[in-house]
Amino acid sequence: MKEVPTPSIVESLDPAPEADFYIPATGPTRHRRNLKHDDTFTVIDSHGDIGASAGGVDGIFRSDTRYLSYFEFLLNGMQLLLLSSNVRDDNSILSVDLTNPDIYLDNKLVLHKDIVHIARTLYLWRGAAYQRFGAQNHGDETAPLRLAFAFGSDFADIFEVRGIRRESRGVASASVVDENSVLLRYEGLDGLTRSTTLLFDPPPTQLTTSVASYSILLAPGERLSIFATVCCDDTCQTPPAPFLRGLVSAAREAKAMSANTASVETSNDLFNQILCRSTADIKMLTTETAQGPFPYAGIPWYSTTFGRDGIITAIELLWCDPRIARGVLRRLAAFQAKSFDPINDAEPGKILHEMRAGEMAILHEVPFALYYGSVDSTPLFVMLAGLYFERTGDSQTILELWPHITAALAWIDGPGDPDRDGFVEYHRQTDQGLANQGWKDSHDAVFHADGQLAKGPIALAEVQGYVFMAKQLAARLARRLGNQPLADALNRQAGELAIRFEESFWCPEIGSYALALDGAKRQCKVRTSNAGQLLFTGVVSRARAAEVTEGLMRPGFFSGWGIRTLCQSEQRYNPMSYHNGSVWPHDNALIALGFARNGLSRPIERVFTGLFDAATYMDANRLPELFCGFQRRRGRGPTLYPVACAPQAWAAAAPFALLQASLGLSFNPDLNEIRLLNPRLPSFVDEVILRQLRLGNSNLDLAIGRHGEEVSLRVLRREGQLRVTAIHT
Repeated sequence: MKEVPTPSIVESLDPAPEADFYIPATGPTRHRRNLKHDDTFTVIDSHGDIGASAGGVDGIFRSDTRYLSYFEFLLNGMQLLLLSSNVRDDNSILSVDLTNPDIYLDNKLVLHKDIVHIARTLYLWRGAAYQRFGAQNHGDETAPLRLAFAFGSDFADIFEVRGIRRESRGVASASVVDENSVLLRYEGLDGLTRSTTLLFDPPPTQLTTSVASYSILLAPGERLSIFATVCCDDTCQTPPAPFLRGLVSAAREAKAMSANTASVETSNDLFNQILCRSTADIKMLTTETAQGPFPYAGIPWYSTTFGRDGIITAIELLWCDPRIARGVLRRLAAFQAKSFDPINDAEPGKILHEMRAGEMAILHEVPFALYYGSVDSTPLFVMLAGLYFERTGDSQTILELWPHITAALAWIDGPGDPDRDGFVEYHRQTDQGLANQGWKDSHDAVFHADGQLAKGPIALAEVQGYVFMAKQLAARLARRLGNQPLADALNRQAGELAIRFEESFWCPEIGSYALALDGAKRQCKVRTSNAGQLLFTGVVSRARAAEVTEGLMRPGFFSGWGIRTLCQSEQRYNPMSYHNGSVWPHDNALIALGFARNGLSRPIERVFTGLFDAATYMDANRLPELFCGFQRRRGRGPTLYPVACAPQAWAAAAPFALLQASLGLSFNPDLNEIRLLNPRLPSFVDEVILRQLRLGNSNLDLAIGRHGEEVSLRVLRREGQLRVTAIHT
């Protein structure tokens, strides 16, 4: 997705400059839990501890900085025994049940195991981590307990956590503030002070700059509670909310976020669990920004604003929650580039790739403070604006965005096409930037049939499709705003691009479109999933779409779980790679939407069923960012990719896009109409109920039933004059 090729042992690499932002996998991965609220997230182990075991990237993070790198709970100096550990279905709370091990003193057993029960509860809210430790003695004797909380922070930048070594760092300090609080501080080289405050209630028996300890005699049946709050920066300028009050407020905020969003119920309980998990993940990853809701890309590496990821997530969710698209458009418009800046790959009109707020970004040790090194974010921005209007009819937002849309179009025809050959292409402006700037942006993702890496400037196939669709949609917007000459010009340009694209990218010898054109305009004659995304954009004919689809559904591409990013017969195929043979749920979802656009319903069902089956094997039924592309085998689940983000926004949104593709679902605001084109349901679902389908001021609940190859429609509830039409072609 971002700056990541396939994992290996970092020490054995001699990384090329383009691999500077590689995410290493240096040892076995351990099971971790994630929570997030706005700009704060945690990575914690199954005990609820941070940094207590090797192999993870534990911490409490805020704005690309790790504010707490160590927090371990000990009983009489020992780790506790794990009974259970679960994140609530809505991702709001981590609940952990622990008990004591056998405890000896002077070789004498003084506390039998399983006597003391510890219920540990943790949640995030407004920049603080709230934690309650409830202990109860289930024995028949008083239990002498020494409860200790060991803590510390390295204030590491997220890129340090990812493995980049820095020549110098700022100065850290720690101090006991009063009987129940400790302050950890870091004076950064960027001139900023970052701080973590730990508060304990009741006050500990003993408190130092690294340990809070309690000496307790717990009578039979007695209960006690200890509260620990971790505050990042100014979140503790005023006292944090009490544990229960904060919990109620957080739940109230989460409920408000879901209001007026369409929901899905089905006849398949497993699919319902997958949809509930996706809904909860999207809700957790979505951050309320100054411009509106924006889905951060993923935890742990990409919990920030990413242009491409936010746009594609919004496209996948557009039918059920167009508010996310509006927030994405407004936020990206606010940070649209206005000038040339080679270090940040910025050019006027270009849409943001990535935003970072950590020390290394501020000091330009990494180029990502405001970084514009993606070739596709700009046409995707225009696409989303057009699709948003077609979904909602919201002229006011389009009028607000229109200067940004026209600036993006100017970039497409200007700096985005420096040699004026009619194709948008990329070439990083400095060695600090990303070498590849499409969605497959690992350093080895664009190559020729013999495996040689392509040299830029590079024109990616799917990007030309995005430009085609962007111009067609922008033409409709221009016409709606009364600018018919611009509408005519954009339609003419789109038509010319389609002809030029067919001539330059079609490869008869591979029966598909070239992955890209290199700097010498030579085709990269490689079979990739990029060709599948072209079907979604409409730049190719239906005949070509059918030919591409046939290839994508053959065993070389289709693993049984989904369509691989690269065909097995290609030189660089590796099912364990990041972009050269793995399966990405969002990629499959966009391809399925392309199948729907071209009336190819059976391939949709195969892709939908494969990803549904894969999700049933995943932890918490959560589709990760990607998984390995090994062929499906009877009785075995898919093979996981070791450093995939989970949750990840565009993967979480994929089931909703797949459902839209299956139903052929679209909206017509002018006619106040919901349309289903060639609707089908996959074989694992007999009925789907869509609730709170909204268009303008109207909404309805719709039931779709499967009857063999056919479906039936039934309106369960209606407010307003909204109507439903099924079209069969």
